[in-house]
Amino acid sequence: MEPRLNLLGTPVVAKALKHFASASRTLITESSLPRTIQDLVMLRSSQINGCGYCTDVHSKDLLHAGESTTRVNLVAAWRESSVFTDAERAALELAEQGTRIADGAGGVTDEAWANAAKHFDEEQLAVLVAFIAIINSSNRLGVINRIPGGNYTPGDFG
Repeated sequence: MEPRLNLLGTPVVAKALKHFASASRTLITESSLPRTIQDLVMLRSSQINGCGYCTDVHSKDLLHAGESTTRVNLVAAWRESSVFTDAERAALELAEQGTRIADGAGGVTDEAWANAAKHFDEEQLAVLVAFIAIINSSNRLGVINRIPGGNYTPGDFG
């Protein structure tokens, strides 16, 4: 499988994607939201959206950071798993509901929001919302353009 377009080969898109990547890096490096939760959320949304490239990136980043293969493999079945903390479960639920907005589920429930608010302060909640929005946008870029997974090496993004 080959990507349909070289998105970076179009100057205006390349410029826009630099800003997009910069926003993501800012969230990753400057927020107090634990990196593990960042990657769990991005992995789960990528799985739901069927983005092979993003699923590859975030699963490998989790493994590279020392997460067990058991935890990474069970992200798709987190509800039926005993390896995630209550905070991680709350973040994964928020990510799922935020990702499935178009599925007619009615958006994020008050219950899911209240559960997340038990584990994260206002800044961390804002960062979670931003990550969910950014990864869903990234997934759409990857899926529409058919960017294949499998070739990412941790550290490729600096």
